[in-house]
Amino acid sequence: MKRKLLGIIDATTYHEDLEDLLTHRSLAALPFGGRYRIIDFVLSNMVNSGIRSVAIFPKMQYRSLMDHLGSGKNWDLNRKRDGLFFFPSAIIDSDFNMVGSFDLFAANMDYFYRSTQEYALISNCFTVFNMDFRPLLDWHTHSGCDITEIHHQDGSSLELYLIKTSLLIKLIETRHQTGYSCMKDVVHDMHHGYTICHYDYNGYAVMIDSIETYFSTSMNLLQKNVWKNLFLAEQPILTKVKDEPPTKYVKGSMVKNAMIANGGLISGTVENSIVSRGVKIGKGTVIKNCIIMQKCQIEDNCYLDSVILDKDVKIEAGTKLIGTEKSPYVVRKGTKQGALMNS
Repeated sequence: MKRKLLGIIDATTYHEDLEDLLTHRSLAALPFGGRYRIIDFVLSNMVNSGIRSVAIFPKMQYRSLMDHLGSGKNWDLNRKRDGLFFFPSAIIDSDFNMVGSFDLFAANMDYFYRSTQEYALISNCFTVFNMDFRPLLDWHTHSGCDITEIHHQDGSSLELYLIKTSLLIKLIETRHQTGYSCMKDVVHDMHHGYTICHYDYNGYAVMIDSIETYFSTSMNLLQKNVWKNLFLAEQPILTKVKDEPPTKYVKGSMVKNAMIANGGLISGTVENSIVSRGVKIGKGTVIKNCIIMQKCQIEDNCYLDSVILDKDVKIEAGTKLIGTEKSPYVVRKGTKQGALMNS
């Protein structure tokens, strides 16, 4: 597998419905599940499937993504041959809000020309799933397909495509003649003459394209059946490792059905919530159905229900914030929220 399949992750997508969480980062770098980033899922899937050459194509706001991925060491991609490649887009004004933009790939053709892998797997960066791509490659080669599009069990496209590297190069080189701008254009054209196949993936998969789907998918992690289907011992979801002490729970605090990352201090009540690294929750504070990102500080006697706090947010004492399951209350990164601001 490691000599057969090339991994390509398109990290250019921007969903306007996630704007409040994407002002300082790309969608690929969006924190998820307390200690992960969205891109960790597809990247881990590729590595677990034996892929040893992965190219990531971001567009803007990619500093946090580069900081998270580093050399690829945490995914065993810091290697002399193949490994992790990062190709930021130099075409700022173009709209790359599509998976597998041929203009995006064309700016880095040397990577494709030099690749030794016979097949290429093109993926979006915003799907939460755990999939072994090896059965897909076997099925694709034995079915005589030119392009295979992966579908979820409900029939919707997951915007993942398997294609021969040589055919991908041809599609990129002839994009101006054919009018194809991305993989979706090719798959949906009835007159190209290629054999297009659909491969059904029956596991858990959610595409994060709005605040609502981000919030609901995060909350679903607290369900045992979802957790067991997503986080598999034989196919671990890898992420950047940070060595921090365990979270401290002050006497009188209470935690129920929650995910709590390291380095925090819990003095209040946390229920049905996800709390990231280094979070401080004050005495008398109640957190319910919330996503609290890294290094947030929530002072004493606050009440938060259905709230998303981005990184480095400070909530002043006595503050009450309430959202809903369909419309969670979002506080942007690095801001301060106080009781007087909500009165």
